[in-house]
Amino acid sequence: MNAQNQPTGHTRTIAFIGGGNMASALIGGLLHSGTAAASLLVVEPLPEQRCALQDRFGVCAQAAADDALARASVVVWAVKPQLFRQAAAPCATFVGGALQLSVMAGIRCAALEAASGSARIVRAMPNTPALIGQGMAGLYARPSVAPDERELVERLFAPTGRSVWVQQEADLDAVTALSGSGPAYGFYLIEAMVEAAQRMGLDEAQGREMAIQTVLGAAMLAQQSALSPAELRAQVTSKGGTTHAALTSMQADGVQEAIVRALLAAQARARELGDAFGA
Repeated sequence: MNAQNQPTGHTRTIAFIGGGNMASALIGGLLHSGTAAASLLVVEPLPEQRCALQDRFGVCAQAAADDALARASVVVWAVKPQLFRQAAAPCATFVGGALQLSVMAGIRCAALEAASGSARIVRAMPNTPALIGQGMAGLYARPSVAPDERELVERLFAPTGRSVWVQQEADLDAVTALSGSGPAYGFYLIEAMVEAAQRMGLDEAQGREMAIQTVLGAAMLAQQSALSPAELRAQVTSKGGTTHAALTSMQADGVQEAIVRALLAAQARARELGDAFGA
Protein backbone atom coordinates (compact mmCIF):
# COMPACT_ATOMS: atom_id res chain seq x y z
CA MET A 1 0.00 0.00 0.00
CA ASN A 2 1.52 3.31 -1.05
CA ALA A 3 1.69 5.91 1.68
CA GLN A 4 0.01 8.57 -0.47
CA ASN A 5 -2.94 6.24 -1.04
CA GLN A 6 -3.49 5.34 2.61
CA PRO A 7 -6.97 6.32 3.80
CA THR A 8 -6.70 8.35 7.01
CA GLY A 9 -8.87 8.16 10.07
CA HIS A 10 -10.38 11.54 9.14
CA THR A 11 -11.29 10.53 5.60
CA ARG A 12 -14.61 9.05 4.61
CA THR A 13 -13.60 5.83 2.93
CA ILE A 14 -15.59 3.94 0.33
CA ALA A 15 -14.36 0.36 0.18
CA PHE A 16 -14.95 -1.86 -2.83
CA ILE A 17 -14.96 -5.62 -2.43
CA GLY A 18 -14.05 -6.63 -5.96
CA GLY A 19 -12.43 -4.46 -8.61
CA GLY A 20 -14.05 -5.50 -11.89
CA ASN A 21 -15.86 -3.48 -14.55
CA MET A 22 -18.69 -2.12 -12.43
CA ALA A 23 -16.39 -1.19 -9.56
CA SER A 24 -14.12 0.52 -12.09
CA ALA A 25 -17.05 2.48 -13.52
CA LEU A 26 -18.06 3.69 -10.06
CA ILE A 27 -14.48 4.52 -9.06
CA GLY A 28 -13.91 6.44 -12.28
CA GLY A 29 -17.12 8.39 -11.76
CA LEU A 30 -16.25 9.22 -8.17
CA LEU A 31 -12.79 10.48 -9.09
CA HIS A 32 -14.20 12.50 -12.01
CA SER A 33 -16.68 14.16 -9.66
CA GLY A 34 -13.93 15.21 -7.24
CA THR A 35 -13.61 12.35 -4.76
CA ALA A 36 -10.02 11.93 -3.60
CA ALA A 37 -8.31 8.69 -4.59
CA ALA A 38 -7.01 8.43 -1.01
CA SER A 39 -10.58 7.98 0.24
CA LEU A 40 -11.14 4.87 -1.88
CA LEU A 41 -10.01 1.34 -1.02
CA VAL A 42 -10.35 -1.80 -3.14
CA VAL A 43 -9.98 -5.43 -2.05
CA GLU A 44 -9.11 -7.39 -5.18
CA PRO A 45 -7.28 -10.75 -5.00
CA LEU A 46 -6.22 -10.87 -8.66
CA PRO A 47 -2.76 -9.26 -9.06
CA GLU A 48 -3.37 -8.08 -12.64
CA GLN A 49 -6.61 -6.35 -11.68
CA ARG A 50 -5.02 -4.75 -8.62
CA CYS A 51 -2.20 -3.31 -10.69
CA ALA A 52 -4.65 -2.05 -13.30
CA LEU A 53 -6.69 -0.25 -10.65
CA GLN A 54 -3.62 1.33 -9.08
CA ASP A 55 -2.17 2.40 -12.43
CA ARG A 56 -5.43 3.74 -13.83
CA PHE A 57 -6.95 5.41 -10.77
CA GLY A 58 -4.19 5.76 -8.17
CA VAL A 59 -6.35 4.10 -5.52
CA CYS A 60 -5.18 1.74 -2.81
CA ALA A 61 -5.85 -1.82 -3.96
CA GLN A 62 -4.97 -4.70 -1.67
CA ALA A 63 -5.14 -8.45 -2.01
CA ALA A 64 -7.07 -9.28 1.16
CA ALA A 65 -9.39 -7.78 3.74
CA ASP A 66 -7.87 -6.23 6.86
CA ASP A 67 -8.73 -3.63 9.49
CA ALA A 68 -8.47 -0.82 6.91
CA LEU A 69 -12.04 -1.81 5.99
CA ALA A 70 -13.22 -0.74 9.44
CA ARG A 71 -12.69 2.90 8.41
CA ALA A 72 -15.18 2.60 5.55
CA SER A 73 -18.51 4.38 5.82
CA VAL A 74 -19.71 2.58 2.68
CA VAL A 75 -18.80 -0.93 1.52
CA VAL A 76 -19.56 -1.67 -2.13
CA TRP A 77 -19.96 -5.37 -2.89
CA ALA A 78 -18.90 -5.91 -6.50
CA VAL A 79 -17.89 -9.56 -6.81
CA LYS A 80 -19.52 -12.27 -8.90
CA PRO A 81 -22.59 -13.62 -7.06
CA GLN A 82 -21.21 -17.15 -6.86
CA LEU A 83 -18.08 -15.78 -5.13
CA PHE A 84 -19.93 -13.62 -2.60
CA ARG A 85 -19.79 -15.94 0.42
CA GLN A 86 -16.11 -16.66 -0.16
CA ALA A 87 -15.33 -12.95 -0.47
CA ALA A 88 -17.51 -11.91 2.46
CA ALA A 89 -16.11 -14.26 5.09
CA PRO A 90 -12.80 -12.42 5.71
CA CYS A 91 -14.53 -9.02 5.56
CA ALA A 92 -17.28 -9.67 8.12
CA THR A 93 -15.21 -8.67 11.14
CA PHE A 94 -14.56 -5.19 9.77
CA VAL A 95 -17.62 -3.98 7.81
CA GLY A 96 -20.56 -4.18 10.22
CA GLY A 97 -20.66 -0.45 10.89
CA ALA A 98 -20.84 0.60 7.25
CA LEU A 99 -23.65 1.13 4.78
CA GLN A 100 -23.68 -1.95 2.55
CA LEU A 101 -24.13 -1.25 -1.17
CA SER A 102 -24.38 -4.25 -3.48
CA VAL A 103 -24.08 -4.18 -7.27
CA MET A 104 -24.30 -7.98 -7.44
CA ALA A 105 -27.18 -9.64 -9.26
CA GLY A 106 -29.23 -12.08 -7.20
CA ILE A 107 -27.66 -11.62 -3.74
CA ARG A 108 -30.57 -10.58 -1.56
CA CYS A 109 -30.61 -8.28 1.45
CA ALA A 110 -31.01 -11.14 3.91
CA ALA A 111 -27.80 -12.75 2.65
CA LEU A 112 -25.97 -9.41 2.74
CA GLU A 113 -27.07 -8.79 6.31
CA ALA A 114 -26.06 -12.27 7.42
CA ALA A 115 -22.62 -11.86 5.83
CA SER A 116 -21.89 -8.29 6.92
CA GLY A 117 -23.73 -7.89 10.21
CA SER A 118 -25.35 -4.68 8.96
CA ALA A 119 -29.04 -4.13 8.23
CA ARG A 120 -28.31 -0.86 6.40
CA ILE A 121 -28.35 -2.21 2.86
CA VAL A 122 -28.90 -0.77 -0.61
CA ARG A 123 -29.05 -3.09 -3.59
CA ALA A 124 -28.29 -1.67 -7.03
CA MET A 125 -28.73 -3.21 -10.46
CA PRO A 126 -26.61 -1.16 -12.88
CA ASN A 127 -25.78 -1.97 -16.49
CA THR A 128 -22.69 -1.85 -18.66
CA PRO A 129 -23.25 1.59 -20.27
CA ALA A 130 -22.27 2.89 -16.83
CA LEU A 131 -18.72 2.42 -18.13
CA ILE A 132 -19.26 5.45 -20.42
CA GLY A 133 -21.55 7.44 -18.10
CA GLN A 134 -24.74 6.35 -19.88
CA GLY A 135 -25.92 3.66 -17.49
CA MET A 136 -29.28 2.94 -15.91
CA ALA A 137 -29.37 1.63 -12.35
CA GLY A 138 -32.31 0.36 -10.34
CA LEU A 139 -31.94 0.96 -6.59
CA TYR A 140 -33.65 -0.58 -3.57
CA ALA A 141 -33.05 0.51 0.04
CA ARG A 142 -33.97 -1.29 3.22
CA PRO A 143 -36.11 0.84 5.59
CA SER A 144 -33.13 1.14 7.96
CA VAL A 145 -31.21 3.18 5.35
CA ALA A 146 -31.32 6.86 6.29
CA PRO A 147 -32.37 9.57 3.81
CA ASP A 148 -28.86 11.03 3.72
CA GLU A 149 -27.48 7.56 2.92
CA ARG A 150 -29.93 7.24 0.01
CA GLU A 151 -28.68 10.62 -1.22
CA LEU A 152 -25.09 9.42 -0.91
CA VAL A 153 -25.89 6.39 -3.08
CA GLU A 154 -27.56 8.63 -5.67
CA ARG A 155 -24.43 10.81 -5.79
CA LEU A 156 -22.25 7.73 -6.15
CA PHE A 157 -24.21 6.56 -9.19
CA ALA A 158 -24.78 10.00 -10.75
CA PRO A 159 -21.53 10.01 -12.81
CA THR A 160 -22.44 6.61 -14.30
CA GLY A 161 -25.79 7.69 -15.74
CA ARG A 162 -29.31 7.62 -14.33
CA SER A 163 -30.93 5.77 -11.44
CA VAL A 164 -34.43 5.01 -10.19
CA TRP A 165 -35.60 3.72 -6.81
CA VAL A 166 -37.96 0.74 -6.62
CA GLN A 167 -40.22 0.04 -3.66
CA GLN A 168 -39.76 -3.71 -3.25
CA GLU A 169 -36.65 -5.85 -3.39
CA ALA A 170 -38.44 -8.28 -5.72
CA ASP A 171 -38.77 -5.45 -8.27
CA LEU A 172 -35.01 -5.75 -8.88
CA ASP A 173 -35.68 -8.96 -10.82
CA ALA A 174 -37.70 -6.88 -13.30
CA VAL A 175 -34.97 -4.23 -13.34
CA THR A 176 -32.43 -6.94 -14.11
CA ALA A 177 -34.54 -8.17 -17.03
CA LEU A 178 -35.28 -4.70 -18.43
CA SER A 179 -32.19 -2.54 -18.00
CA GLY A 180 -29.60 -4.86 -16.49
CA SER A 181 -29.72 -7.25 -19.44
CA GLY A 182 -31.18 -4.61 -21.76
CA PRO A 183 -27.96 -3.49 -23.50
CA ALA A 184 -27.64 -7.00 -24.94
CA TYR A 185 -31.05 -6.61 -26.58
CA GLY A 186 -29.90 -3.40 -28.25
CA PHE A 187 -26.71 -5.07 -29.46
CA TYR A 188 -28.80 -7.98 -30.79
CA LEU A 189 -30.97 -5.57 -32.79
CA ILE A 190 -27.86 -3.87 -34.19
CA GLU A 191 -26.42 -7.26 -35.16
CA ALA A 192 -29.59 -8.08 -37.10
CA MET A 193 -29.60 -4.68 -38.83
CA VAL A 194 -25.97 -5.12 -39.89
CA GLU A 195 -26.75 -8.57 -41.26
CA ALA A 196 -29.68 -7.15 -43.24
CA ALA A 197 -27.48 -4.33 -44.55
CA GLN A 198 -24.99 -6.83 -45.94
CA ARG A 199 -27.74 -8.89 -47.56
CA MET A 200 -28.97 -5.69 -49.23
CA GLY A 201 -25.53 -5.01 -50.70
CA LEU A 202 -23.91 -2.63 -48.22
CA ASP A 203 -20.60 -3.56 -46.63
CA GLU A 204 -20.26 -4.37 -42.94
CA ALA A 205 -18.69 -1.03 -41.97
CA GLN A 206 -21.48 0.93 -43.66
CA GLY A 207 -24.16 -1.25 -42.06
CA ARG A 208 -22.59 -0.97 -38.62
CA GLU A 209 -22.28 2.81 -38.71
CA MET A 210 -25.83 3.31 -39.96
CA ALA A 211 -27.37 0.75 -37.59
CA ILE A 212 -25.65 2.12 -34.48
CA GLN A 213 -26.42 5.75 -35.27
CA THR A 214 -30.03 4.92 -36.13
CA VAL A 215 -30.62 3.08 -32.85
CA LEU A 216 -28.81 5.80 -30.89
CA GLY A 217 -30.75 8.58 -32.61
CA ALA A 218 -34.09 6.84 -32.06
CA ALA A 219 -33.32 6.34 -28.36
CA MET A 220 -32.31 9.98 -27.91
CA LEU A 221 -35.42 11.20 -29.74
CA ALA A 222 -37.61 9.00 -27.54
CA GLN A 223 -35.86 10.38 -24.45
CA GLN A 224 -36.30 14.01 -25.45
CA SER A 225 -39.76 13.87 -27.02
CA ALA A 226 -43.04 14.35 -25.17
CA LEU A 227 -44.58 11.74 -27.48
CA SER A 228 -44.81 8.07 -26.54
CA PRO A 229 -42.72 5.49 -28.42
CA ALA A 230 -45.92 4.32 -30.13
CA GLU A 231 -46.68 7.86 -31.31
CA LEU A 232 -43.13 8.35 -32.57
CA ARG A 233 -43.36 5.06 -34.45
CA ALA A 234 -46.64 6.14 -36.04
CA GLN A 235 -45.04 9.39 -37.22
CA VAL A 236 -42.63 7.52 -39.48
CA THR A 237 -45.06 4.82 -40.61
CA SER A 238 -46.99 5.80 -43.73
CA LYS A 239 -49.54 3.23 -44.82
CA GLY A 240 -48.18 1.35 -47.81
CA GLY A 241 -44.68 2.73 -47.30
CA THR A 242 -41.37 1.02 -46.54
CA THR A 243 -41.63 1.35 -42.74
CA HIS A 244 -45.15 -0.07 -42.86
CA ALA A 245 -43.86 -3.04 -44.85
CA ALA A 246 -41.14 -3.73 -42.28
CA LEU A 247 -43.45 -3.39 -39.27
CA THR A 248 -46.14 -5.53 -40.90
CA SER A 249 -43.53 -8.26 -41.36
CA MET A 250 -42.46 -7.96 -37.70
CA GLN A 251 -46.07 -8.09 -36.52
CA ALA A 252 -46.69 -11.21 -38.61
CA ASP A 253 -43.65 -12.81 -36.97
CA GLY A 254 -44.83 -11.87 -33.48
CA VAL A 255 -41.69 -9.84 -32.75
CA GLN A 256 -43.22 -7.61 -30.05
CA GLU A 257 -44.68 -10.55 -28.14
CA ALA A 258 -41.40 -12.43 -28.51
CA ILE A 259 -39.56 -9.50 -26.91
CA VAL A 260 -42.04 -9.40 -24.02
CA ARG A 261 -41.64 -13.16 -23.48
CA ALA A 262 -37.86 -12.74 -23.55
CA LEU A 263 -37.91 -10.16 -20.77
CA LEU A 264 -40.26 -12.28 -18.70
CA ALA A 265 -37.81 -15.19 -19.15
CA ALA A 266 -34.97 -12.96 -17.96
CA GLN A 267 -37.00 -11.91 -14.92
CA ALA A 268 -37.73 -15.55 -14.08
CA ARG A 269 -34.04 -16.40 -14.39
CA ALA A 270 -33.09 -13.50 -12.13
CA ARG A 271 -35.47 -14.89 -9.53
CA GLU A 272 -33.95 -18.37 -9.90
CA LEU A 273 -30.43 -16.97 -9.45
CA GLY A 274 -31.59 -15.18 -6.33
CA ASP A 275 -32.96 -18.45 -4.96
CA ALA A 276 -29.68 -20.21 -5.76
CA PHE A 277 -27.16 -17.64 -4.53
CA GLY A 278 -28.98 -14.98 -2.58
CA ALA A 279 -30.90 -16.72 0.16
